[in-house]
Amino acid sequence: MLTHFLDLLAVVISVTSLLIVTYGALIGIISFLKNEIRRFTGGYSITNIRKLRATFGTYLLLGLEFLIASDILKTVLEPTLNELALLGGIVVLRTILSVFLNKEIKELESEEK
Repeated sequence: MLTHFLDLLAVVISVTSLLIVTYGALIGIISFLKNEIRRFTGGYSITNIRKLRATFGTYLLLGLEFLIASDILKTVLEPTLNELALLGGIVVLRTILSVFLNKEIKELESEEK
């Protein structure tokens, strides 16, 4: 019974991760299109694109955090080498994204000051 519950919880968390990334992508697409429309009216800004990248990256990181939680549950349920490799890959990807995103956010903050 507990195994079934944890498996269902892992699926719910995975779906939540997918929804977060999809929501972030929709926000990114809308912001990108608004900025491109401003190109024709003279209000285009490369800074807006950098802010968009930082915002979208934040959603990606949040989605990856949920995916890591889901994979941890799956690994606890079936501790196979494949599950451990998948979990390790996601953690490495999330760490790399986090480092570069934090660097870009600090650059944006310093430019705004």
